[in-house]
Amino acid sequence: MLVVLRYSVNRYVPGGLMLQVFTLENYAHFFQDHYFHKVLLTTVWVSVVCTIVSLVLAFPLAYFLARTRSAAKSLLVMLVVFPLLVGNVVRAAGWMALLDTKGVVNSTLEALHIIKAPLNIMYTTGAVMIGIISIVTPFMVLTLQSVLEGINYSVEEAALNLGASPIRTFAKVTLPLAMPGVIAGTSLVFILCMNAYATPVLLGGPSFQMMAQTIYDQISNTQNWPFGAALAFVLMFVTVALTVIAQMFLQRRYKSAE
Repeated sequence: MLVVLRYSVNRYVPGGLMLQVFTLENYAHFFQDHYFHKVLLTTVWVSVVCTIVSLVLAFPLAYFLARTRSAAKSLLVMLVVFPLLVGNVVRAAGWMALLDTKGVVNSTLEALHIIKAPLNIMYTTGAVMIGIISIVTPFMVLTLQSVLEGINYSVEEAALNLGASPIRTFAKVTLPLAMPGVIAGTSLVFILCMNAYATPVLLGGPSFQMMAQTIYDQISNTQNWPFGAALAFVLMFVTVALTVIAQMFLQRRYKSAE
């Protein structure tokens, strides 16, 4: 991190790499150019949406894995872990085959006469979100499962026996007790989403930009290492700041629920 910070205060020399002097012009460039503001905001809101959707999808599965006594539990856990053994580029390529205009999704919908013309799913924000969610959800499931397994089911049974509905039991008993897992899972997933690179590149196309792509472009294509380092430090700072704020909010809700 200190190396990134040191690079970010150097001066870019066209045709070279950088001049080692102390300057804040790279940060001034970021704050003055609205294009980079838009890229950062896009990165943040895509990450927030993907984190929330991942939590909603992962919680029921994690709860089932934590409570089931089926002999197939190990197999189900392996199915959750298996996607983590495949690289992000390979998974993104798989989604490209599914979401393309001639892909499986459009072909199936056309065969069922649900649509008359192929849907333009590829190279959209929705395609990027689908890809990112598929990557981060296993992390959320495993984090939540480990916490839910530590919750004594007799506590939930007691609430149900005292007349609480299943929804009220979940809201007042299960969710507060699972809040440490929610905090850990959302923090981990949000950080992964903020730093996503391969999925936005392959599923979003050149017109869709997130911070990781912009940083790569500045360093690899433009050779502007100081500005790329400044963007990386801004991304790092925003990610840490938003993660800490979210943790404080969730912890406060957790304590109030207690």
